[in-house]
Amino acid sequence: MLTTLAILAITCIVSFAAFKDRKLMQRLLLWPPAVEKKHEYWRLVSYGLVHADGQHLLFNMITLFFFGRAMEGLYNFALGPLGFVGFYLGGLLVSILPTYIKNRHNPNYYSLGASGAVSAVLFAFILWRPWSMILVFVIPVPAILYAIAFLAYSIYMDHRGGGYVNHSAHSWGAAYGIVFTVLMDPRITVVFMQQLMHPGFGG
Repeated sequence: MLTTLAILAITCIVSFAAFKDRKLMQRLLLWPPAVEKKHEYWRLVSYGLVHADGQHLLFNMITLFFFGRAMEGLYNFALGPLGFVGFYLGGLLVSILPTYIKNRHNPNYYSLGASGAVSAVLFAFILWRPWSMILVFVIPVPAILYAIAFLAYSIYMDHRGGGYVNHSAHSWGAAYGIVFTVLMDPRITVVFMQQLMHPGFGG
C-alpha cells in the first residue's frame, strides 16, 4: 500500500503545483515536438504527473487508491520491491506511445493525466476479480461491466477528439495492464476464465 500512496502523493503535489504554475504544466505535459526535436524524453512519463483540472485528478487518484492498494502486493512479490512502480511507469509509457507516434509532427497536440497507467491497474485488477463490485457514483457495478463501459466511452471520446485528455491512452493502458499481468503470471488466465464462468458478485 505504501507504493500506491507514494505515487498518489507525488502526483497530487505536482498536479496542484502545476495548477498554479503554467510554466511547470507546459514543462511536464506531453508535447510531441518537444520530445522529437528537443529530446525531452521525460515528457513520455511526466505527463502523468499533471492533470487538466481537479476533477480529472480526483477521478484518477481515487481509482488508483482503491485498485493500486489491491494490486501492488502482487507486482512487488513477483518483481521485487519496486515491481509496482515499474508496472505503473510502464503503463504511462506504453499507453502514450501510439498517440506520440501519431502526433509526433503535430505542434498543436498536447496530452496529460495518469489515466493510461490507472487504466492498466484497473484492468489488471479485473483479471483477478472480474465480478467485484465497484462503486460508480455510489451505484455498485460489477468490475467487468464497468470495464466494458469504460472502454466504450474511451473509444467514443477518442473519436470525438478535443481537450488535453488522451482517451486513447485509456484503451492502450488497459491492454498493457492485461498483457503485462498475463506474461508475468500466465495462471491468471485460468483464474479469470473460472471466475468469468462462475459469477460471484462482490467476490
